[in-house]
Amino acid sequence: LPGLWRGITPSITRTVPGVGLYFGSLHWLKSGFGDEKPSAIQCVCLGMSARSFAATVMIPITVIKTRFESGQFNYNRMSTALLQIYKHEGIRGLSCGLLPTIVRDAPYSGLYLMFYTQLKQNFVPKCRNALGLSSEFESGNKGVAQAVTHFSCGMLAGFLSSLVTHPADVVKTKMQIQPEVYRSIFLASRKILADAGPRGFMIGFAPRMLRRALMSAFAWTIYEEIMRKMGLK
Repeated sequence: LPGLWRGITPSITRTVPGVGLYFGSLHWLKSGFGDEKPSAIQCVCLGMSARSFAATVMIPITVIKTRFESGQFNYNRMSTALLQIYKHEGIRGLSCGLLPTIVRDAPYSGLYLMFYTQLKQNFVPKCRNALGLSSEFESGNKGVAQAVTHFSCGMLAGFLSSLVTHPADVVKTKMQIQPEVYRSIFLASRKILADAGPRGFMIGFAPRMLRRALMSAFAWTIYEEIMRKMGLK
């Protein structure tokens, strides 16, 4: 049973600051952008920029997290893992997989923000009208209605974004676990294709989609509620 929580410490160490960096930089970018309702393309650019910054800062922790979860390395603590990787592989080892991480995370965040924003602005109002929900009902249950809306949009946006970006995640994971075998994106892609065919790029899609969709939906729901209660929205 504890194996299901393998790597939870580096995962929390990566996720919590990473989420803070992402939302902080995204809010700063949106504030400077001066458009309360950015277009789909603008959402993609904003999401990709914020995620690229966060991913670059957190890449050493991402490497440690991936190796902890693989079970192929005898790391007891994060500090030990950090020192061992730096000693044997140098800075390159701590930044291993940065490019495929950005290739995966930046488009995911850009697409996610686009899908999430478009769903919230266009799809949700149509559903409310189709269901005949009155303004009195929404005003009386405003907090619950908004939370359900944000979470539902977040889950659907997470599924669609994961579907598009999952192949890059497979390549990134292979490079971080076996950097001596998967030395570049091109070589890793060619080896995956040769070993497992096109299906090899979709390995682990279900658990990744469920994890990322749930995490993103929870993060965005909490973020929206905090922003609303702080009067920033």
